[in-house]
Amino acid sequence: MQSLAWLTVFPELQALDESAKKLLVQYARIVEAPIGTIGYREGDHCGAYVLRLKGRSRVYKMSSGGREIVLYRVGAGETCVITTTCLLGNSQYPASTIVEEPIQDVLIPEPIFNRLMIDSIVFRQYVMQNYGALISDLIVLLDEVAFQTLDARLAKWLLDMGNNTIQRTHQQIADELGTAREVVSRQLKRLEQKGWLTMGRGVIEIQQRSALLKLANSG
Repeated sequence: MQSLAWLTVFPELQALDESAKKLLVQYARIVEAPIGTIGYREGDHCGAYVLRLKGRSRVYKMSSGGREIVLYRVGAGETCVITTTCLLGNSQYPASTIVEEPIQDVLIPEPIFNRLMIDSIVFRQYVMQNYGALISDLIVLLDEVAFQTLDARLAKWLLDMGNNTIQRTHQQIADELGTAREVVSRQLKRLEQKGWLTMGRGVIEIQQRSALLKLANSG
């Protein structure tokens, strides 16, 4: 019989009643995937609720012209808002996901997810609370894309990386921001000319965080 030791990663679910836990023991399964694995593609059917135990994946949207924008990432202790949306609405995936760090997931099959949503108050509250929080994050992203200038978004992204040495290519940054590589290269060059950062091959060194912070807040 499968252990439910993984519930320690999701403490809110430890309050599940015994009948709900029995369903998870019987039907939930743990899967693993290496870097580069496609978790789902746009247009796929969603067959299971996902609880991330380890690792990280990137959820992204691809335009008809091949341009990518990162919507969000799913890390340990988190769920996927798009997966939840598809399960609740019985719809197909509107985006795709790829593994960035080796993952370990708990998968709850769609019929069991639906049953738990009806029968378990604890499970239903967990799903909806997480769903609401993730939707809020997506609204923040929409606000940034729609209303902030690209240079402000770029400055914010650089600062959010957490240190002064950033190992990313211009194409990777463009994918994060949902724009073209050439546009990112021009913006970075302007920031370098101001002395706010320096660039090497695949490496960016921040020189003036305070100046970038002011730019990020001006957008």
